[in-house]
Amino acid sequence: MTSKLALIFSALVMASCTTTTTKKTEIKQAPVATKTNGKKGKGMSGLAAKPPPEPVPAPQIPAPVVNDPMAALKNLVVLSVQAPTKQEQDVYRLKAIEDVENRLNEKQLEEVADNSDYGFLRGHAMSRLADKALDERDIYKAKKYYSGVIDYLPESDLAARAKDILSQLEAAKTVQSKTIGVVLPLSGKNAPVGQRALRGLEMGLGLHVPGSGFKLAVMDSEGNPDSARRGVERLVKEDNVIAVVGSLLSKTAPAVAAKSDELGVPSIALSQRSGLTEIGPSVFRNSLTSEMQVRQLVRTAMDDLGMKKFAVLYPNDQYGVEFTNIFWDEVLARGGQITAIQTYSTKETDFRLVVQRLVGTYYGEGRQDEFNLRLKDLKHSDRKRSVRKDNTENVLPPVTDFDAIFIPDSAKAMGQIAAMLAFNDVRGVKLMGTNLWNTAGVAKRAGNFANNLMFVDSMAPTSQEQSRFLTEYKNLYGEAPTLIEVQAYDAGLILRQLVASGADSREALTAKLLGLKKFPGSLGTLSMSSEREIERPVVSLTVEKGEIAPLRVRQ
Repeated sequence: MTSKLALIFSALVMASCTTTTTKKTEIKQAPVATKTNGKKGKGMSGLAAKPPPEPVPAPQIPAPVVNDPMAALKNLVVLSVQAPTKQEQDVYRLKAIEDVENRLNEKQLEEVADNSDYGFLRGHAMSRLADKALDERDIYKAKKYYSGVIDYLPESDLAARAKDILSQLEAAKTVQSKTIGVVLPLSGKNAPVGQRALRGLEMGLGLHVPGSGFKLAVMDSEGNPDSARRGVERLVKEDNVIAVVGSLLSKTAPAVAAKSDELGVPSIALSQRSGLTEIGPSVFRNSLTSEMQVRQLVRTAMDDLGMKKFAVLYPNDQYGVEFTNIFWDEVLARGGQITAIQTYSTKETDFRLVVQRLVGTYYGEGRQDEFNLRLKDLKHSDRKRSVRKDNTENVLPPVTDFDAIFIPDSAKAMGQIAAMLAFNDVRGVKLMGTNLWNTAGVAKRAGNFANNLMFVDSMAPTSQEQSRFLTEYKNLYGEAPTLIEVQAYDAGLILRQLVASGADSREALTAKLLGLKKFPGSLGTLSMSSEREIERPVVSLTVEKGEIAPLRVRQ
């Protein structure tokens, strides 16, 4: 694995980075500073408020030091009963519980659970062992230990939680093979997006025409992880779904994936959130991920267009940082170079200084000799120059030792950056972006760079003519679908056909999903990767004659 230098990027103090970079550090999102008014608070009638009295701490009673941790634990159990006061007993009891919950390994937990000398701690040890067994999908052992928790701690919160989990595990045995569950944001600010996905999923399951035989159980996540988690529980306990689709939002997707996996229900996420399929072995994803986009973008740039050197301008947010790290890794893996990089605030509207830092004209001290020579030549030149050219700020030419600039941001931000690149005499480079640029008006925003754009998406202008789903959707709803509907449709179609082919249990459906190869999706063939990511078609796009078009490589 490529070693990494200790570079720290700041949106305020980033200098021009024009040295060839062949190693990198992990870029992280910079913290946003908060402001205070610098004023001290006042009490009544303008008098200075007195500080509150110091709280009186509970007595900390140390247990006798014992080298053997298990003997020490037994000692705490004894002291929790024999200490002279109720307060001291509670201190020892809480200390013993803390040790069981945070410090013991599996073997030690099993010893506590099996030995009556540990008294009330047995239930706490069983709770931890039950959770571990559930994580490992050992349902028999998990049920055994959760039952023990109920027996040893009958009135506790742990017992109530154990009863709830046992109820869910029992309900998970019953499966309605043609009932699919979905968790989407159907209320709040993200409701329009959730409704679009719901339309696509219904069409994928064939619910828009009579006789499909499938049922869709719908839960509203409300954009809240807890609501999403409870939604999965209800889908499994009440609707006995064979699989769960969702969620769309990065905020709720981990909750849906984790709860579904815990209950042994295969799920297909529609979110781009990183690391989702790592949550568990029954978590799948059908989404155009950042990795898929960058892989196609860099392959096209380097293999098809022969590019080797790249600059990066990225926003200091989760989206920009994630794409920048993946882009950098992919370029280096293919033998390319990152020669310049610059970040900017998401609130930035004037990109003049940002661009100057990128191309080496902001910090003139580093090019002082060159600056002096060029200034001397300009003063002795008889050629007519514009007022801007007479400005000493514009004496140094931009350093553009790169073939393209990667900008993982919206088309609007790209347009603002493109205007400032042109103003700073940056010429002859391409601008590279994500599927955020696949939108009407991108050519107008790009200005002078309109014919030098390269971006990627699953949907190309020719998709409408080639996809039966896109045509059917438009006829049904009077508008063209977005990638959200497309991905939800494909998820529904996959589940529908796999169940129809005989995958009538959750285990069988999971196995079929793992083996998915060359499935005919709405925009092309779909295959499951070893990371349980559905590999979607990705095309490289550009602008020709003011319109978005597939990028054609000229031989």
